[in-house]
Amino acid sequence: MKIPFTYMIKNFKVRSVSTLITIAGSALVIFVFAAVLMLAHGVKQTLVSTGSPDNVVVVRQGANGEISSIVDGDTQNVVSALPYIAKSADGSPIISYQPVVIINLTTPDGGLNNVTVRGVSPDILALHPDVSIVQGRMFNPLLDEVVVGSSVARRYPDARLGGSIKLGTSSYRVVGVFDDHGSGFDSEIWSDTHQIQREFHRGNYVSSITLKLDNHSDYHTFKSAFSRDKRLSEFEAKPEEEYFAEQSENLATFIRILGIFVTVIFSIGAAIGAMITMYAEVANRTVEIGTLRALGFSRRSILIVFLVEAVLISLSGGFIGMILASLLQLVSITTLNYTSFSDLTFSFVLSPSIIVSSIVFAVIMGFFGGGLPAARAARLNIVNALRAG
Repeated sequence: MKIPFTYMIKNFKVRSVSTLITIAGSALVIFVFAAVLMLAHGVKQTLVSTGSPDNVVVVRQGANGEISSIVDGDTQNVVSALPYIAKSADGSPIISYQPVVIINLTTPDGGLNNVTVRGVSPDILALHPDVSIVQGRMFNPLLDEVVVGSSVARRYPDARLGGSIKLGTSSYRVVGVFDDHGSGFDSEIWSDTHQIQREFHRGNYVSSITLKLDNHSDYHTFKSAFSRDKRLSEFEAKPEEEYFAEQSENLATFIRILGIFVTVIFSIGAAIGAMITMYAEVANRTVEIGTLRALGFSRRSILIVFLVEAVLISLSGGFIGMILASLLQLVSITTLNYTSFSDLTFSFVLSPSIIVSSIVFAVIMGFFGGGLPAARAARLNIVNALRAG
């Protein structure tokens, strides 16, 4: 079966204006589609990167997040005595008891945003060795001091080095800025566990416990020991990476659903635009189609060439849209994390699966946009088409 692909390629040059307009429409749709997926993937990667493979998080069963979890002092003692927990140089378990609260900070334009404050134990940097103090120093647990994540320091004037943040009834001086390479911790404020408990009247209660295992392969044996202890029946232990991945699902799902809904509306418009363009092409090329049929090209050949043309136009737009979307990786945005009800700063992240999904979406859009016009071209009667000239 002969297919007049050379004829199709020449038409890209002859009808360049209409082709470019259709490509631009397709590029816009794919840009939006890819941006939405990159946004959702960025949220998930930011929170997943917050976790460490050797760490385990203990929270109350059924808690939607650390804000709604309560771990009492007796439970903290039981957890710290479990086996397979890594030890520091002095022989104490590497563990952090973490009360988590939300405070308001003032933005440069005068607005108020929620920010997470995490009480941490002295072993916090042993639990998260990737965290580094990039300005100033670590807080002194005996003083009213805090360190802030790099995203918080950039976003809020009061949270910059040397600034003052009100926690409870006291003002805490910002003595350091830390960075965790874009993880969720960069959107938090840290101070000493006991200071946070005192300021927010938490007694000896914390929101979560994070501990380091001797080796990440010890997780299942640790989990078995945890599950056998009936005093821990109301609590659950999860790998830190898994815990924070679950925390990202609500926000990532919301972004995907809302974004894909908008994308579908855009794609319908783009497909209709492609369909109108291809119908116009068929009308303008009636004589040419009749000539091709007279030269021996079958209806199927005509159908395929017009369908391939529509798909190639859509794919061209898809590649342009992907290139533009990839530039979004240079952008960081802040939004409300619906699990913690606090600000979360993250970046757009492009992955191979997003590239594949976007290209497939472009092909589908081109197929539906060119299907009906291609079928019309294939059904043209040879004699009537030649007479149209």
